[in-house]
Amino acid sequence: MAPNVLGRALVTAKWLSEAVRAGRVGTSLRVLDASWYPPQKRNARQEFKERHIPGASFFDIEECRDQSSPYDFMLPSESHFADYVGRLGVSNDTHVVVYDGDELGTFYAPRAWWMFRAFGHKEVSVLNGGFNNWVKEGHPVTAEVSQPAPAVFKAKLNTTLLKTFEEMMQNVGSLRFQVVDSRPEGRFRGTELDQGLESGHIPGAVNIPFHSFLTETGHEKSIEEIQQIFHEKKVDLSKPLTATCRKGVTACHIALAAYLCGKRDVAVYDGSWSEWFHRAPPHYRVSELKRNKA
Repeated sequence: MAPNVLGRALVTAKWLSEAVRAGRVGTSLRVLDASWYPPQKRNARQEFKERHIPGASFFDIEECRDQSSPYDFMLPSESHFADYVGRLGVSNDTHVVVYDGDELGTFYAPRAWWMFRAFGHKEVSVLNGGFNNWVKEGHPVTAEVSQPAPAVFKAKLNTTLLKTFEEMMQNVGSLRFQVVDSRPEGRFRGTELDQGLESGHIPGAVNIPFHSFLTETGHEKSIEEIQQIFHEKKVDLSKPLTATCRKGVTACHIALAAYLCGKRDVAVYDGSWSEWFHRAPPHYRVSELKRNKA
């Protein structure tokens, strides 16, 4: 395994900068900025226009989702995804590298990585350390917006990487798969609001906040450190595993971390807590705050 391409799930800034300088960004290699921020805080598209990795296109998660769903960022249809990424110049033969500009190093990029995998695309990687570290290391940025030639992408949903509300409900009784929740501890326990929503967790879920897998600089921790994190939480990577969070985004950090350890089949509960809170029976919403009030 090449030191700069870790199972293709991660690429380093050095690897990508060499590809950019060599002019390899094109039909065989596409770079996508998958940044998203709360509108009142930052404007991801505007920041992309001002500076981004040369040759990159903007992957708008607001556009590439099921806009008919009442829940945030649910997967779009196969045809919607295929049409959207095809317009970004991505074909089934393209190696896609995704990144974002979050101050943590990586936030939304693993969601885009998982989306591509969910629709059958294997050659997709996350830029380790994200755009912040790309800039800190002195790699090139530009305001020039590229216009990639449209490509044909054929999407086929891999249902093994996706869990529905009904499957999550069944699992509460059957415990056929492990559930890991990537939200901060207070939101998992139910002691603090989750973006204005009462918090808590799915019965039987284990909490591993997604930032546990990131170093202080915003890079992914080593495989040994990641394995230790799962081990300490008694998560068995040899058994079925599903990740959840608030809206199906940071859950993808769990899927990425497990992938780096060799587990390629972690499913994501797309609706996550947003859907579970509104659809599950009250006794299936575990909250310390509710217990303390009782």
